[in-house]
Amino acid sequence: MRIIVDGMGGDNAPGAIVEGAVLASERIRDDIYIIGKEDEISAELAKYDFDESRMKVIPASQVIENEEAPVRAVRTKKDSSIVKGINMVKNGEADLFISAGNSGALMAGGLFILGRIPGIDRPAIASTYPILGKGVSMLVDSGANSECKPRNLLEFGIMGSIYMDKVIGIDKPRVGLVNIGAEENKGSTLTKATYDLLDKSDVNFIGNVEGRDIPLGACDVIVCDGFVGNIILKLTEGLALSLSARMKKKFTDGVKAKVGSLILMDKLKGLRKDFDYSEYGGAPILGVKGPVVKMHGSSNANGVMNSIIKAVPYAKEGVVDIIQSQVLEIEEIAESE
Repeated sequence: MRIIVDGMGGDNAPGAIVEGAVLASERIRDDIYIIGKEDEISAELAKYDFDESRMKVIPASQVIENEEAPVRAVRTKKDSSIVKGINMVKNGEADLFISAGNSGALMAGGLFILGRIPGIDRPAIASTYPILGKGVSMLVDSGANSECKPRNLLEFGIMGSIYMDKVIGIDKPRVGLVNIGAEENKGSTLTKATYDLLDKSDVNFIGNVEGRDIPLGACDVIVCDGFVGNIILKLTEGLALSLSARMKKKFTDGVKAKVGSLILMDKLKGLRKDFDYSEYGGAPILGVKGPVVKMHGSSNANGVMNSIIKAVPYAKEGVVDIIQSQVLEIEEIAESE
């Protein structure tokens, strides 16, 4: 399989991207192509030993910066790492594209270059959501669509369920709808109508889930619009950082605390790993006609490595094709309303 990694995307590019790609190449047998400014990427690659038969640089002269307007950038910067990389997936020159770059440009590129899967109204960004000590859930949508219709949330539930089954390996993943109460009749017009659609679908719908239950692993697929999803994601990230900083201060405040931290070192490292986003890989853009994955913008080498490794099943298991095969069910359920 041929994996394209955007060498110019993210806060730590190209150094962390190249290092992470090299680390990933030591753990998987797939070909990894790093796309971007050839001289900068080659200079970073020169620092490492790697199998040159499975890793090479694809030149791209332009970069889409984070502050640029996504649609305009995709339309005007044809030789950017994002546009050229996604085009390689479209043309069959690659099987997977991964980037830590401009999220809007990735979504726009997926829509304009690859196109939507026929029958999918709104592609979504599906972010892994860590459940302490219990693996991960998937949050769909985590920011791409701030305003949604019930049909869109149905699509998110079905696509997220397929991904968790085929990529994460959870049989019959539990799908929950984010709401202000667990009762069926709770919530807005949107959530009430969505509840009915998900209840009629073939997914393992467990009903409404409240915000306080999400971090406890109430469900495997967390369904909501992108406005709510992004707030959930950012609030969780902020809380994790605050707790981590608070714990560090507590365990370094005085001799007794330092001794206690030494005794509990292994436990503390495990907890820190639970909170570390770099352990969980990237966020697939579900609903476009090709595997595209968004890495965290501040990904370090470990985050890049995990994003590459954990994205491989997305392409190999044919998730895009499976979603396409499920579109008929979405149409039938939506038309029944």
